[in-house]
Amino acid sequence: MVQAAVANLGGQPVLILPEGTLRTTGKTAQKQNIAAAKAVADAVRTTLGPKGMDKMLVDSIGDIVITNDGVTILEEMEIEHPAAKMMVEIAKTQNEEVGDGTTTAVVIAGELLKRAEELLDQEIHPIVITKGFKIAKDEALKVLEEISIPVDIKDEEMLEKIAMTSMTGKSVEKASKYLAKLVVDAVLTVAEKRNGKIVIDTDNIKREKRHGGSVEETELVRGVVIDKEVVHPGMPKVVKNAKIALLDTALEIKETETEAKIQITSPDQLEAFLEQEERMLREMVEKIEKVGANVVFCQKGIDDLAQHYLAKKGILAVRRVKKSDMEKLAKATGGRIVTNLDDLSEEDLGHAKLVEERKVAGEEMVFVRECKNPKSVTILVRGSTEHVVDETDRAIEDAIGAVASAIELGKVLPGGGAPEIEVAKRLRKFAETLSGREQLAVNAFADALEIIPRSLAENAGLDPIDIIVELRATHEKGKVNYGVDLDEGKVVDMVKKGVIEPLKVKTQAIKSAAEAAEMILRIDDVIAASKLEKGSGPSTPETGGEE
Repeated sequence: MVQAAVANLGGQPVLILPEGTLRTTGKTAQKQNIAAAKAVADAVRTTLGPKGMDKMLVDSIGDIVITNDGVTILEEMEIEHPAAKMMVEIAKTQNEEVGDGTTTAVVIAGELLKRAEELLDQEIHPIVITKGFKIAKDEALKVLEEISIPVDIKDEEMLEKIAMTSMTGKSVEKASKYLAKLVVDAVLTVAEKRNGKIVIDTDNIKREKRHGGSVEETELVRGVVIDKEVVHPGMPKVVKNAKIALLDTALEIKETETEAKIQITSPDQLEAFLEQEERMLREMVEKIEKVGANVVFCQKGIDDLAQHYLAKKGILAVRRVKKSDMEKLAKATGGRIVTNLDDLSEEDLGHAKLVEERKVAGEEMVFVRECKNPKSVTILVRGSTEHVVDETDRAIEDAIGAVASAIELGKVLPGGGAPEIEVAKRLRKFAETLSGREQLAVNAFADALEIIPRSLAENAGLDPIDIIVELRATHEKGKVNYGVDLDEGKVVDMVKKGVIEPLKVKTQAIKSAAEAAEMILRIDDVIAASKLEKGSGPSTPETGGEE
C-alpha cells in the first residue's frame, strides 16, 4: 500500500489525505481488484450445473443457510472488499431482472477478469481491453439472438422443461417434474395481455413456506393463502361459494379526531352510551350481511363485539390482513377493496368456491380456493425441515423467473454450455475481421465464455479438456444445439434432451458480466478512508466505520 504522500516541497512531503488513509495505484490496484473479483467467482463456481455442490453458510449468530443459489450465497457471505461487492451486485441485478442464472453471470465476470489480467501482463492498456470486451459483448448478444429458438405460451411441455432445467442441481431435483408443472401452471394463470404483449408480474405468485411433510406436498392454490386465523371460535371454518368483502376500514368505534370529553352523570346515561356503541357495531355487521357477504377480510381491527355479531350471522372473518395480501385477494377473487363501509355494495364482493381455515404444520392458515379467473395465486411450499423448505422456495423462485422471462421474450436457448461454445466459436471468427489490439480482447472474451461448459464438466467429475475439445469439434460441424450431457459424460443435442434455458437469462448474464468487468478494469487507483477506532465515534459509510 502506498501512503498518501502526494507532492514533495523542498524535500518535505505534503499530505493531502488524512493519516491512516490507504492508497493503492496502477497495476497493484488492478491486480488486487481482479484477485478479489476472481475469489468471489471461484466461491460460487462449484455450485454451477446439475452436479454442482451446495454451500453451508453460518452467520455470526449461528443461523445456517444451505443452498447452491448464487445470489443467496453472495448475499449471506458479508463481503467487505469493494471490487468483490461489485460481483455481488451482478448477482442481485440478474436475480431482479430474470430470477435465474445468477451463478452463470458471476462466473463469466470472474473469468473475463482473469483473461483480462493475462492481457494486462502483456502491456495491453485497460481501455483497449474494455473496448474489445464491449465489441465482443455486442457481437455475442447478436449471436445468441440468431441461435435462439421461438417458444409459445401454449407450449406447456417446453415451458416445463425450462422450469426443470432451472431447478437442476438444487436439492429438490427429485421432485422437479412435479414442481415444474406447478410453476408453469402458476405463471400461465397470472399472465396478462397488455397492448398485444404478454406481461407476467411474478409478484402475483405468492409463496407461503411451511415445514413438515415432503417437497411433493407443495401445492398450487388458485387463490390466496393468508397466514392468519379466523378471529372468533364461533365462526364457520369452511364457507362454500364464498362472497368476500375486502375492507380497508376498522370494524370498531372510531376515536374522535379532536380530543373530546364525555361527562356522564347517571347510570342511565352510561347505559345509553354503551347501547349506542353496541348499535353502531351491530349496524356495521348488518351492512355487511345486507350486501350478501359471507366472508370478510379486514385490513384493520375488528372489535370483540363485532366479532360476536359476525359469528352469529355465520360470517367468517379475518382481521389485520397485510396490505399486499389484500391486493392479492382483490386480484384473485375479483373483489374491490372498500375503505368506507357505507359504500360497500354487491358489485364490490369477490368470489371463491371455497374459503377454509386449515392447520398446516401446527399453525392455522386461511385458504381462499378455486377462484374463477384468479390473477393472483399462491404456492404453498412444503418440505421436511426448515432448510429444505427454504431451498425448495429458492428453486421455485428461480423456476418462476425462468418461465416468465421465456414467455415474455418468446425465445429460448439450448442449455449444457451449448450457447457459450457457439458464441465463442463465432467470436473467434469475428475477431479475425478486426485489425487493432481489440482482436486480442475479443478472443479473450471468447475464451472466457468457455468457463461455463468447463465448470459444468469439472463439477460433474468429467475431464474438462476432453469435453471442450469435443464440443468445439461438434459445433464446427454446425451442430448448434449440442452441449454436454453430464449424466452420460457425452456431447448430445440439448433440445432433444430437454435442457432448455430462456434467452433472457443468457443475454442478461453476459451483459452484466461484461459491464462489471469493464468497470473493474478501468479502476487504477483505490483510496480507502481510514477506519474509525471502535468506540471512537459513530460508524458512517463516509468514514468507513466498522460495524
